[in-house]
Amino acid sequence: MLVRNVALVTEESAIPMSELTAVAAALQKQASRDFGPLWKLESTVTAFQTLDQLPLGYWPVIIKDDIGDPSAAGFHEDEHGQPFSLVQYSQGWTLTASHEVLEMLGDPFGRRLVAGQSPKTGQGRVRFLVEVCDPCEAEEFSYSVNGIQVSDFYTPHYFDPVATATVRYSYTGAITAPRTVLKGGYLSWYDSATRAWWQRTWFGDSATDRQLSELKVANGNIRQAIDRLTELERAKATKRSHERVPLAALRAGEHTRSEFYNRAIDLRRAIKAVTGGR
Repeated sequence: MLVRNVALVTEESAIPMSELTAVAAALQKQASRDFGPLWKLESTVTAFQTLDQLPLGYWPVIIKDDIGDPSAAGFHEDEHGQPFSLVQYSQGWTLTASHEVLEMLGDPFGRRLVAGQSPKTGQGRVRFLVEVCDPCEAEEFSYSVNGIQVSDFYTPHYFDPVATATVRYSYTGAITAPRTVLKGGYLSWYDSATRAWWQRTWFGDSATDRQLSELKVANGNIRQAIDRLTELERAKATKRSHERVPLAALRAGEHTRSEFYNRAIDLRRAIKAVTGGR
């Protein structure tokens, strides 16, 4: 079985290495004990202090003090098509990091689709984007690993045609039926009949469906486009703001391996492209 390697790595962040290492250990346990057996995959989650230390073949979840634009958080690809995620170091950041790690493991390139019956009445069969944490991503549905808050996630049974009493639809059991969206979450799908992307969100008083008419997909990366558009919609609906930690000085390190250094430079360029240079 192919092992997927994820790195939890700092970039312009005040986070202590001891905290980063403890969170990586908790996410490793979640990935290997909880997520892996259900989704049939093996993975590692390792902490690195700088991008320059990042080995080739690792997908980074990058922790920054200040992302700036909230819609820049989440999943992205660099110019080589390699996935990375951005997480702001703020209150509740471990929940976000867990979310990003699990979704990176479940769909590294942001384009995995699963067929099923649409939750929208009369729409028929559609193809769902696999985003394992989005329908149950709110804090109230989270749980603890090693005393660290992590995200709930749905199981492969989430797309079953009908509900079965003995089946688990999310790890914590918060989701009790297929294709259900919990408060604070969302679900995205493609309707081939109308050639349109749709989404069910629950950011207000109740769940609502909308067509994503403004969705712009680049390089086949559906998740990146949907995450950005959804974050803007969520911020508008909830008037959410991000608690920020003051920026730390950028760490300077020695670059002993040119391939690691070049990879770090590529990632920094990609980060600036999605955060407006911050």
